[in-house]
Amino acid sequence: MPKVVINEELCEGCATCVETCPEVFQLGDDEKAHIIGPDKLGTCNIQEAVELCPTQALTLE
Repeated sequence: MPKVVINEELCEGCATCVETCPEVFQLGDDEKAHIIGPDKLGTCNIQEAVELCPTQALTLE
């Protein structure tokens, strides 16, 4: 199972990842994306979330 990593310096809090994979991501009080469901990567198109991120803050490992 892949692991997704968020580069918080690049994240602008646009919430595209949250819209694509709400089971995996949410915006925190700091207005940045956070991983809330690392075990739920198979429930959404995580590759699409990575590709749609406008700042390339998401990577799959």
